Amino acid sequence: MKLRNIAIIAHVDHGKTTLVDQMLKQSGTFRENQQVAERAMDSNDLERERGITILAKCTSIMHDDLRINIVDTPGHADFGGEVERILSMVDGVVLLVDAAEGPLPQTKFVLGKALTIGLRPMVVINKIDRPDARAHQVHDEIFDLFAALDATEEQLDFPTLFASGRNGWAIEKMGDEPKDLTPLFDLITNHVPPPKVDATAPFTMLATLLEANPYLGRMLTGRVQTGTIKVNMPVKALTHDGKLVEQGRVTKIMAFRGLERVAVEEASAGDIVAVAGLSKATVADTLCDLIVEAPLHARPIDPPTIGMTFSVNDSPLAGTEGDKVTSRMIRDRLMREVETNVAIRVTESQDKDAFEVAGRGELQLGILIETMRREGFELSISRPRVLFQTIDGQRHEPIEEVVIDVDEPYSGTVVNKMSERKAEMTDMRPSGGGKVRLTFLAPSRGLIGYYSEFLSDTRGTGLMNRLFHSYAPYKGAISARRTGVIISMGTGEAVAYAMWKLEERGPMMIVPGTKVYEGMIVGEHSKSNDLDVNVMQGKQLTNMRTTSKDEAVRLTPPIILTLEKAIAYIADDELVEVTPKSIRLRKRYLDPNMRKRMAKQVEA
Repeated sequence: MKLRNIAIIAHVDHGKTTLVDQMLKQSGTFRENQQVAERAMDSNDLERERGITILAKCTSIMHDDLRINIVDTPGHADFGGEVERILSMVDGVVLLVDAAEGPLPQTKFVLGKALTIGLRPMVVINKIDRPDARAHQVHDEIFDLFAALDATEEQLDFPTLFASGRNGWAIEKMGDEPKDLTPLFDLITNHVPPPKVDATAPFTMLATLLEANPYLGRMLTGRVQTGTIKVNMPVKALTHDGKLVEQGRVTKIMAFRGLERVAVEEASAGDIVAVAGLSKATVADTLCDLIVEAPLHARPIDPPTIGMTFSVNDSPLAGTEGDKVTSRMIRDRLMREVETNVAIRVTESQDKDAFEVAGRGELQLGILIETMRREGFELSISRPRVLFQTIDGQRHEPIEEVVIDVDEPYSGTVVNKMSERKAEMTDMRPSGGGKVRLTFLAPSRGLIGYYSEFLSDTRGTGLMNRLFHSYAPYKGAISARRTGVIISMGTGEAVAYAMWKLEERGPMMIVPGTKVYEGMIVGEHSKSNDLDVNVMQGKQLTNMRTTSKDEAVRLTPPIILTLEKAIAYIADDELVEVTPKSIRLRKRYLDPNMRKRMAKQVEA
């Protein structure tokens, strides 16, 4: 069987998943009249809603007598843990770059990983039918990026295609007549080497992806490196340093055929399959024949840079909206997450009712919280904080490379805001169409909560991309949120009349009829201090007749906080209460006397 294994890598939103859709259609994987969802590879609800890929997926297509295994990878740096491991099971990569935006930080990140492993990328400049496409300039920028990442002579000689993934065509030279994706299929056939594997040696396979299947148990996906694996064959799992994890039997082998998974009796070296039957083996472990002693080399995973505390929801409204509220349920769910998501680390607190969850970024942790609330969990979440490292006795913090594309009139505001956050500008250049591209090195600390402010500063037109760069010495204090909050001083339901009276104090975050409790944050104070108010006070009724003009209360629309905005908004003494139906902000200590006492302790 002729075989090729490739990964499609790109910056987020440059069109990977859409291109894979067209490849599946044109290779005859779907019937002509078959109903297939747009972006068929984005299978979970969150991926569909946000239009991003969170989990890597495998698929395969037939081109003449050649089977091409394709892995669609995530484009966000927060899910970079997935990308690094996937590249170790393929022999070639298709680097997809947007013809207007050009290479962005994530392009650099995934390309850097591919070049280090020694893969020879093929470049596809996508979306060349965009009105602002600048294909030739982008081609030069990609060449410069390869050179900057120390590509070898062989890697620098990369083949390029120009394509429109959405319309399903690729051409070799600008000006050729667009037909279909045949040039891409031919390029994969000729440019990607067949898997370099030994079919006669004993069976070995490096586990690259892990998922829990309700019927088959743990499913480990990877590429068979040597030998053949058969159903019922006894195998063992070894850690990266050669220690035995467990022994067991292979109960099921699933091969990827189009969007389906098909059970097969055996798989040989070079093929990508999912294997069931082991209960403890995890990502980066080697599955192998019982006679094998040495594990396969597994890549180290980048360390987490940001942490949050997940604790039991102890507000007066706890348990009214979700059915999973105990610390035991939260612990079990987080431990399941750690098993399948290598980039997340969980540590339990002393009193066992809170968990420190560390990950690659706010987006990754935000997706975990959103998934949990949809499963019926109630949680209290603390403000994100960065994880420091001590190097040579000095405190170091994570620094990110931030690339911002913004309309020229807004560039001054952005530069100003970034310098307040201790960012250093490393580059500034025009990027066409009246836009400027700014590059900064900024501490992760300063970027927490900046994104929503950035969007309002640039009237929603700015693009911001972030990527972990390195650890550097601590940059000093960064000023926090400048406004205080309005806090409810009682428990009950908010009344329109009371809220109308409070409007001059600052914008509200609730609507009339919202259930509130003592210590819950109901609005933003226009001054820097916190303010306790009564939002439940109705109008005093008398027997005096009045005109009806003061009956009709007109309220300004409230600030509606999404989960990400809420997490970024809170201060250190505040929490986000997350339930399946609501997102509320609250003070860590609900009792006002306790808050004052704690504030004094912090000052002391």
